[in-house]
Amino acid sequence: MHFTKIGSGPPLLLIHGFTGCTRNWEPLVPHLAQSHTVITVDLPGHGQSESPTDLDSYRMGFVAAELIALMNSLDLPTFDMLGYSMGGRLALYMAVHYPEKIKKLVLESASPGLKTAEERKARTAADNALAERIEREGIESFVDFWESISLWESQKSLAASAKTNLRQIRLSNNRAGLANSLRGMGTGQQPSLWPQLESLQIPTLLITGELDSKFCAIAAEMDQLMPNSQHQTIPQAGHTVHLEKPADWSQAVLNFLAYA
Repeated sequence: MHFTKIGSGPPLLLIHGFTGCTRNWEPLVPHLAQSHTVITVDLPGHGQSESPTDLDSYRMGFVAAELIALMNSLDLPTFDMLGYSMGGRLALYMAVHYPEKIKKLVLESASPGLKTAEERKARTAADNALAERIEREGIESFVDFWESISLWESQKSLAASAKTNLRQIRLSNNRAGLANSLRGMGTGQQPSLWPQLESLQIPTLLITGELDSKFCAIAAEMDQLMPNSQHQTIPQAGHTVHLEKPADWSQAVLNFLAYA
């Protein structure tokens, strides 16, 4: 698994979203690294990590164990963790299954998965259809479609250079890797973590953008269930808060991590 490590201080592991990679965090890492050892990774099928044909290599349990092994190999047995979107779902999974490893948890535009088997079945079918579309039509066609969905509406206000960089990151992925990531780690494949929220004691910051009403509602419901959480909504931001409002995002994250 490809990773980067920079800075000194308490370790902070950053996990990107679907179609992302370590490069998504580059504008933010210098600021974070002033007070933390920042580790970023490319999840399977993304960036410079491998794109295996075996779907088990993409499943949440396998990837979580790989990340724990990576942090142990870096002599970082405990760490703070931040996950965005798909990476947030993975980070929450790790917090539930490896609570002794994670000191503080930041979930940006994330969810505990779908509550019912019927929802998961429908989402799995949709994810599988999208995976087949990626394989059939190729990365560029998929990215054109992906950038058109309503979830990214607020990204239209980004500077041209930021939009160009984001598109280049998406285009740099492997078609088989993205397709298999959907099949192995898509929302439909994830077991629901809603029942575990009430017993999760790890201090948790839930970050959402006020323009992302769906994930604001999910975070609000999570915050009601979690015993040691707080929910911060960033004004004039959508789903990708760290890209749309990086200064507000950094302040929220660093303030939370610094508070004893």
